[in-house]
Amino acid sequence: MKLNDRRDSFALVTGASSGIGRDLARLLAADGYSLVLVARNEAALELIAAALRQSGVTVRVIVKDLSDPASAPDLVAELTDRGIAIDILINNAGFGTHGPFADADVSQQMAMIQVNIATLTHLTRLLLPGMIKSGRGRIMNVASVAGFLPGPLMAVYYASKAYVLSFSEALSSELRHKGITVTAVCPGPTGTDFFNRANVRNSKLTTISMMSSERVAKIGYDAMMAGRRLSVTGLNNRLLTVATRLLPRALVLKAAKRVNSAR
Repeated sequence: MKLNDRRDSFALVTGASSGIGRDLARLLAADGYSLVLVARNEAALELIAAALRQSGVTVRVIVKDLSDPASAPDLVAELTDRGIAIDILINNAGFGTHGPFADADVSQQMAMIQVNIATLTHLTRLLLPGMIKSGRGRIMNVASVAGFLPGPLMAVYYASKAYVLSFSEALSSELRHKGITVTAVCPGPTGTDFFNRANVRNSKLTTISMMSSERVAKIGYDAMMAGRRLSVTGLNNRLLTVATRLLPRALVLKAAKRVNSAR
């Protein structure tokens, strides 16, 4: 795709106000794509949009709380009203929580399922027909190495990422001959605000070496542009995913619980 064509091609990034989403937006802008940035934090989105516009690309900001079940159809309706067709969809928005499931705030757990699973699925379903009609498109779903194993003390988060991983790989197979690629990106611990929001600052997870959000975004972006089905970021994370398949499940479960426990 030539640069001039890219300026007519819109990429939508959810969770674009910080971290991996912000860095993916920067990579897309550097390659000349027009952008739709989506998140709850309007001030942060506008700051990022203003910086990206300096490179000469078109940037639209849409403020949405993706924990609202109506957010996906409302977002697509707004895109339609603006005459924007999406060629690249990056489902990056997501969050986690920490602690025993029985003690968890129910509304927060349901909001996590809505953002990490339901809205991701709904938005993909609503935008996919347009991609199929045009015969081109790229979808990136940001999963996690957590999707390869169960996660005691972060049970819903790990399970939600297992869904994203399975959904992405299945969709990749379905769309294989339709000119559309689907890439599941699976980072390990990453230097973002995730740990503060998930309240895991005192867990052993924070002692693990973290990759920068810029590096994760670059690895994922390159994988998406190459049309790869799966991208696990970093050698250690790739080894971990192999180990989860080879080791006894009980041992994997025990190890995950230990890592998620308090220091």
